[in-house]
Amino acid sequence: MKKIKNPFINKEGYNCFGCSPNNSIGIKLDFFFDEINNTVISEWEPNLNLVGYNNILHGGIQATLLDEIASWVVYTVLKTGGVTSQMWVRYRKPVNIDDGKIRLIARLDKHEKRLADIKVELYNGKGELSAEANLQYFIYPEDIAKEKFGYPGIENFFN
Repeated sequence: MKKIKNPFINKEGYNCFGCSPNNSIGIKLDFFFDEINNTVISEWEPNLNLVGYNNILHGGIQATLLDEIASWVVYTVLKTGGVTSQMWVRYRKPVNIDDGKIRLIARLDKHEKRLADIKVELYNGKGELSAEANLQYFIYPEDIAKEKFGYPGIENFFN
C-alpha cells in the first residue's frame, strides 16, 4: 500500500472540505492506494463536532466521506477528473464517535465511456460495515480535466 500525495495543496483557492489539510473546519482525509486490490483506502477519526444524534456520526458527513474517497478513485485509477452524477447510500449500522477510527475502502466497479461506477464501504471503529455507497461519476477526458478543472496528471499523485 502506498500513500497518495495530495497535489492540490499548493493550488490557489484550494480549500476542499473533504481533503484540504488547511481547511479549519474540514475533515482532512488522507488516502492510500492498495495496488493488489486496486482500491483507495482512508482512515479517519471522527470528532464530536460532527455528531448527528447521541454520539453518532452525522449521516451527511458519512455521505461526504463516501463521495470524497470516490473522487480519489477517479483521480488515481481512471487518471482523470470527474463529478458526481448520482449517489446511492445505504446506512447499515451506527458510527459511534467514541469507537475511534473509521475505515473507507473504494474501488472502481464499472467504467463505460464517460460514466464510472464506484463502490465505497465505510467501516465503523469496531470494524463493522456501517455504510456503503454506489456512486456514478461523469468522467472528463484527461485533457479537459486538466484544462477546465485543474486535474494535475497521475504523475503528481505518487512519488
